[in-house]
Order: sequence, then structure tokens, then C-alpha cells
Amino acid sequence: MASRTLEQEAVAGERSGREADFGISGEDLLRLWARGIGGAVLGAAVGLGLVVVLRAVSGLDVWQTEQTGYPHLVVPLITGGLGFLLGFGVFSYWIRWGLGLPTEAESHAQHGAATWRDYLKFNTDHKVIGIQYIVTTFFFFFIGGLLAMLIRAELAQPGTQIVGAGTFNSLFSTHAAIMIFMFVIPALAGIANYVLPLMLGAPDMAFPRLNALSFWLLPVAGIIFVLSFLMPGGAFDAGWTGYAPLSTSAPLGQSFFNIGLQFAGFSSILAAVNFLVTMVTMRAPGMSFWRMPLLAWANFATSLLVVAATPFLAGAQFMVLFDRILHTNFFEFAAGGDVVSYQHIFWFYSHPAVYIMVIPGFGIISEVISTNARKPIFGYRLMSLSLIAIVVLSYSVWAHHMFVAGMFSWLRIAMMMTSVLIAVPTGIKIFSWLATLFYGKIHTRSTAMLFALGFIVSFIVGGISGVMVALVPIDIHVTDTYFIVAHIHFVLFAGSVFTIFAGVYYWFPKITGRMYNEGLGRVHFWLTLIGTWGTFLPMHWIGMDGMPRRVADYASQFGDWNLLISCFSFMLGAAQLVFLYNMIVSWRFGPRAPANPWHARTIEWQVSSPPPRFNFDEIPRVVGGPYEYGVPGAVHALMSGAEIREHAAKTRAPAARRTTAGA
Repeated sequence: MASRTLEQEAVAGERSGREADFGISGEDLLRLWARGIGGAVLGAAVGLGLVVVLRAVSGLDVWQTEQTGYPHLVVPLITGGLGFLLGFGVFSYWIRWGLGLPTEAESHAQHGAATWRDYLKFNTDHKVIGIQYIVTTFFFFFIGGLLAMLIRAELAQPGTQIVGAGTFNSLFSTHAAIMIFMFVIPALAGIANYVLPLMLGAPDMAFPRLNALSFWLLPVAGIIFVLSFLMPGGAFDAGWTGYAPLSTSAPLGQSFFNIGLQFAGFSSILAAVNFLVTMVTMRAPGMSFWRMPLLAWANFATSLLVVAATPFLAGAQFMVLFDRILHTNFFEFAAGGDVVSYQHIFWFYSHPAVYIMVIPGFGIISEVISTNARKPIFGYRLMSLSLIAIVVLSYSVWAHHMFVAGMFSWLRIAMMMTSVLIAVPTGIKIFSWLATLFYGKIHTRSTAMLFALGFIVSFIVGGISGVMVALVPIDIHVTDTYFIVAHIHFVLFAGSVFTIFAGVYYWFPKITGRMYNEGLGRVHFWLTLIGTWGTFLPMHWIGMDGMPRRVADYASQFGDWNLLISCFSFMLGAAQLVFLYNMIVSWRFGPRAPANPWHARTIEWQVSSPPPRFNFDEIPRVVGGPYEYGVPGAVHALMSGAEIREHAAKTRAPAARRTTAGA
């Protein structure tokens, strides 16, 4: 008992020493959040004052209350969000630098986490930021899931059950926006944020402060989305696409959608720039592009898409906002605007965005499958090149969402051909994964592997229906029906969300230093798989029979099918509570995780779980590929100077023998 007490005291002493080094105290954390909230209030007041003064100077009514206007609320919403970030200290370093003031020397006080409080402050450690991303996005995942449950409760039977048509429009619009912009895209970025520098052998991301800023923009966006429910007229209700002119004449809540997307979009762009610079400039010695893990390749391709495509989304939302508040008439047909141009601009971003939500998952699945099949990835180089092919082709398919929108008829054929063609590089991945599994020693004891296998089967269904809606005759028949709802959910839920679960289960031991409960993981997988197929597969049939999407009421002939779909959807929702319980309890009480519980080859598994504060005691040296399972003597990376010297001696010896033999 005495020795145990001494051990506990030693651990406590070590912990307190670490906290004194870089942990934040409770008082400092409260002061930090007080400054952030105070900055938000002050920023909103400045925005309000600016509107009042400008309207008074211009001779306009000080208070404007048109449903598409309310500048005295919209402008403070923007300045309040920026004020929170300013008060929270996100911009402090750059402001001092920009004003020519002395900047503080880097003490690493903002880097790393000693206690849970360090996850609630501005932190420059990519591992902390990755956890902040993942936890925050899952918080919004459950909010979006709750909205989905309300939608399915309303649709369980024909007629009005719980909410009216207007509220229903707000529910499905907000559900889609939160799931896409607050969960799928940033959750994949959060996993990459934690894992990628470790995989590359880098001590951190290239721009740590920019990395922290990219995260803190995200909760601001999510809060704006949710606050729209409190506005006169309710939350935004023009769908996640926000089509004009519906969005230009919608109530005030629609402006919250326009502004929230700006914060979320800037978050994505800043993260993508950071990923690109990190991958290009901070790879460990010896890690060529052809030695990078496929997760790195996937995020490289995704970052190219984000940087090039997201500004189009921002531009479209600014144009809608200007139409709503400044009456610029970009999309008002009666005033000379072009309605269809909104769809062209929006989908020029949003179809690449589908791949932004899927390509990082391709990388996760590649890591999980190779590790659990104990085989090298089949066609590694072709897999990498196919990712780049998707990036190139994704900019040539946007208008297949517009076959019935009044676009030029001749453009349909070109878009149909490119939409079918883009299935080829995606098919390459499916065949490569199947070939990797062929004759592999498949370890299905891992929940991550179960989700990877479930993803492959389910994503094939989404891919097949995607090829179907890429064909003009079929698309004309099923447009705006539940067939489209089924397709996008098989792509984004059975696709993207399954990959997110696979990634969380796979790297959970590395992130937390604990093992999760595999039994609960299996329960979560099977309930999720059955719930997904039971919810979304029947939607194909009722869609082909003509049930329209985005409606609160429908013909009685679809009542039984919708009751069945709603029952399976509640099973799907309940399954996520199993996941939540497993993660929370395992993080706190799970068995200690070894450094490499899956016996993987990539660099992040060669350090402790969780990794050291600055990732590595010595910079690794990469000497081989990341997936050379079953290859005698194959090594991906050398983790210490002793290993490097030993490897150099081994490689010099055969060379010397060959030289002697030749002489």
C-alpha cells in the first residue's frame, strides 16, 4: 500500500509540474472566456452602432424591419462573431505584428494539454486542435441527429403530426447544413489534424496559430446556425442549397445561413492551406510523395479542392446576402437578375464538396483495411493518382444537378458524360480495396474494420444510384423525389459517416491512450448498419414511385413505407447513444492502450499513446513504404539515431560485399 501511495504521489507531482509548465488554471480560463463573451457583446454593439449611424447619415429609417433585411441584427451577428475571436485572443499575435509592436517570444504556453481545461482555450498543438475538432463536430452531429428524429417523427404518417410545414422546412434545412458543414467536413479535417503531422514525421502543422484559428471559426458558425431558430419567422428554410430566389425572399433566419457558411468556409480554407503547406514542406527525411500514406494523399487532394472551390460558395452566399439587405438584384429575375446563375455558382462548389466529404474517408479506409488485412494496398500508386483524377474531373460535373433547372440542353450531354466518367477513379479504389482484402488475413475483431467493410458495401449502393442520376432520362424522372434523398444519404451517411466512425475507432487508442470496448463497438456497428439500410434503402422505391422530397405531408399510399423508414431511423439514432457511451466511458476508464495495438506500420503508431507533446524525441527517417506487410525486413521509418546508424550499417555491408565480389 505504501509503495502504491508513493507511486501515486510521483504521478501527481509529475502532473502538477506539467501543469505549471504549460497548463491553464481555472481562474485564467474563466477570464479568457469572459474576455471572449465581452468581445462578442462589444463587437455586436459596434456593429449595431455602425448600422444606426450609416442609416441616419444616409437619410434612411434607423430601424429597418423588412423580413429580408434587419441590418441592425445581421451586421452585429458578423461583428459579434469577430469580437468573440478577438476577445478570446485568437488574433492577438497577428495584431501586434501588424501594428509593428513587439511580439512575445514563443514560450509554448499555448501548446499542448495538461488538463481538460487546455482544450477550452486557444491552443496551437495540432493534437489538441484535432480533439477540439472531433469533440465539437460530434456535439453538432447529435444536434443534427435530433433534428433528423423530429423530421422522421413528422413523416411517420401522412398529415400534420408534430410541426407545421414552415417549421418542417426549417428542420430539414438546418439538419442538412449542420450535418454537412458542422460535422462531415470538419470531422474529417479533425481526424487529419491529429494524425497527419504524426504520419508525416512532423512536429506540428506548418502554421499552428492559423490551425487554431481554423478551429475557433467553427463553433461560431455552428452557434449562428442554431440561433436562427430564435429569429422572427424561424430558422432558415430554403434547404441546405439555399436556392435563389427562394433564399433572397426568405425570413431573417436565412441570413444566419449565409453568414454561418462564411465562418465555416473560412475555417475549411485555412485548414486546407495548412495541410498543403505541411505536406509539401514538413515531411520527414526520406518521405517522398510515393512513400506518403494514402491518408496524406487523400487530404492533399481534398485540400486542393477546398482551396479552389470554397470561394465560389462564399461568393454565392455574399451575393444572396447583398440581394437580401442591399437590394443588389443578382438573382432577382424581375429586376434583371439571373436565377439559374446561382445554381451554377453553388454547384461548382458543391459537387466538388461531395468529394471533399468523401475523399478523406477514402484515405481512412485505406489505412484501416491495409492494417487489418495485413497486406500492402493493392495498386498504391494508381490509388494515389486516382485521387488527383477525381480532383480534376470534379470541376466538370456540377451541372448534372441542374438537368431540370432550365440550363442549355446541349450542356446536359457533356455533363452526363463527365459525371459517368468520374465513376472510373472511384471504381479503381473499390477494386483496390477488394484486391487488398483478397487472400488477406482479415481481422474483423476491430470495430474500425467492421465499419470499413460496411462502408465498401454501402458506398457501392450510393455509387450505383449516383451513376443512375447522372443519366439525363433517369434524373428527369427522379429529380426532387426521395430517390435523391436515398442517394445522398448512402453517399454521405453510409459513406462519409461510416469512414468517420472507422477513423475514430482506429485512432481512439492513439488519441486517448485507452482502449474502447469492442463489444459495444460491435453493437454500435450492427445497429448503425441495419438502421442505415432500413432507413435509406426503401427511399429509392418510394422515390421512383413519385414521393416528393422536402415536403411535410404526402399521399397516403406512402404511409406504411414512411412508418417503416421512421422506425429504422429511430434505431439508427439510438445506436449513436451506444457510441457516445462507449467513447466517454472508455476515455475515462478504458484499459491502457499500448503504443501500437493494431501492429500498424505508419509513423504515428511508432510513438507512445498519446504521443509526446512535440510528437517525437528525434525526427524519424523514412526508408520504405507505409504498407509493406508480409515483406521480410521491410521498415517504413527509423525512429531514433541508433536505429538510423544500425540501418545504415546493414545497408553498407551488402554494398561492400558486392564491390569486393566485383573486384
